[in-house]
Amino acid sequence: MDGNGRWAKKRFMPRFFGHKQGVDALVRTVQACADRGVEYLTVFAFSTENWKRPTEEVSGLMGLVLVAVSKYLAKLAGEGVRIRIVGDRSAVSDKVRQAWEQVESTTAHNTRITLIVAFNYGGRWDVVQAAQQAIRDGVPADALDERKLGQYMAMGFAPDPDLFIRTGGEVRISNFLLWQIAYSELHFSDCLWPDFGEAELDAAIAAYAERDRRFGGVKPTPAASLAVGN
Repeated sequence: MDGNGRWAKKRFMPRFFGHKQGVDALVRTVQACADRGVEYLTVFAFSTENWKRPTEEVSGLMGLVLVAVSKYLAKLAGEGVRIRIVGDRSAVSDKVRQAWEQVESTTAHNTRITLIVAFNYGGRWDVVQAAQQAIRDGVPADALDERKLGQYMAMGFAPDPDLFIRTGGEVRISNFLLWQIAYSELHFSDCLWPDFGEAELDAAIAAYAERDRRFGGVKPTPAASLAVGN
């Protein structure tokens, strides 16, 4: 969800105002995805690298978590949204952790769409923590294959993403879901995140629908194109 700060700067406003508008864009996107039958939506809210940002901005983002829970939890819960938080929880405050626990417990039984919020998350961190957990559980080296390690990943409860969307005009992955997007289709948009809406979502889905997904194999010749003669 890239471009919040630049969106605010273009309007001569503080960067934090862009982050607040970004939360509104997220809620709109969750609703739009649910309306289109999307079952899982994962968003990158705060990366392990984002701690390098100015202290004031980081503090504001942490506070925004509490504001967002207060403002939107009842609404999302009432619309059938299940919310899961993935990432390293050790570095955030007790208040933020408690807010996450409230969100997860309140929405645990919802089934319309699962919103996965990656907060204090990094793709490399995810691989390392998965390996560490497997070692702690005593998994033998020769038993640690892709399937087994995948069970220890932060999103082991969810399918791998089919479509990866990045807004804001940047064309890179930025340490997000490195394990999970091995065969995801990538879509990059110049739209700044606060402006992201149904039109941009539909454009990304339309582009995805035109892709030929072979997962490393060769697409078989359709039966209708075969000719059999004497």
